Amino acid sequence: MSEWLTIGQVAERSGVATSALRFYEERGLITSERNSSGHRIYPRPVIRRIAFIVFAQKIGLSLDEIRAELDKLPEHRAPTRKDWAKLSASWAQRIDERIAELERLKDGLTECIGCGCLSLDRCKLSNPGDRAGQRGSGPRYWIGDPRPVSSRG
Repeated sequence: MSEWLTIGQVAERSGVATSALRFYEERGLITSERNSSGHRIYPRPVIRRIAFIVFAQKIGLSLDEIRAELDKLPEHRAPTRKDWAKLSASWAQRIDERIAELERLKDGLTECIGCGCLSLDRCKLSNPGDRAGQRGSGPRYWIGDPRPVSSRG
């Protein structure tokens, strides 16, 4: 079994489009070499790095954050379970924050769709007197500002 994979093989094995692989490479997340024909070839451990990238994106890490994390890993060998454990140890809090954000979004959608108004500045149930607007611009309740007790339906 070859230690090198073509871009098509990496795409097939990882489930990531070749265009995304080129993009990851441009952003410094993965590296390739060129064969004698000038085509990209990737070391086999790149598949694990790509899996890490996909997972990290799903929990909300930016590409810059992902690159910083990948820079902590060995470049020319497959990362071990211990390597991955070190990187992911701090993610539990981030995942919990993301879950809380999605719960707020879900609760807010239910309220808005339930009344059909979809206008927080005029909603007498969810935001009487545009109380949220007094806290500043933007979707105050969506970003986690607490609602006044009297404004809950």
